[in-house]
Amino acid sequence: MTAPQKRLGAQELVAAVASVVANEPDMIADMANIAAMIFEALPDLNWAGFYIWKEGQLVLGPFQGRMACTRIAYGKGVCGTVARERRTIIVPDVHAFPGHIACDAASASEIVVPVIAGDRLLGVLDVDSPVRERFSDTDRIMLEKIVDLLVRAIPVGTA
Repeated sequence: MTAPQKRLGAQELVAAVASVVANEPDMIADMANIAAMIFEALPDLNWAGFYIWKEGQLVLGPFQGRMACTRIAYGKGVCGTVARERRTIIVPDVHAFPGHIACDAASASEIVVPVIAGDRLLGVLDVDSPVRERFSDTDRIMLEKIVDLLVRAIPVGTA
């Protein structure tokens, strides 16, 4: 049995992330804490984490949740599509998304946010839920703010 998740409002979670990343310039450390904070704070999630852009593909980074796909090709699935299009995508029903990669069969909806510094793709933030239509525009705005805080915490040229 899992512990009940604490529910934080969007502003509260963004403020907590800002505090955690404020004095930590290491991208991996920040990603690890952000994944944990999102997973603990938001209800109805089964996965929250990052894929890091390496050598033309997305490679599994810090996350919370069940085992995940290790590598995702550019343009494939929701994460690869976000990497290619460099825009956030909310998928209300992953089974209706053409080419969806089912890392966890329990996932029903997903939101993926690109992590971009300047014009450089660093990776994506991927959040999954076993609940259909779990993610809203409010979630998109909140997660994009969190990604912006991550990017601003990383010194230029070190990511």
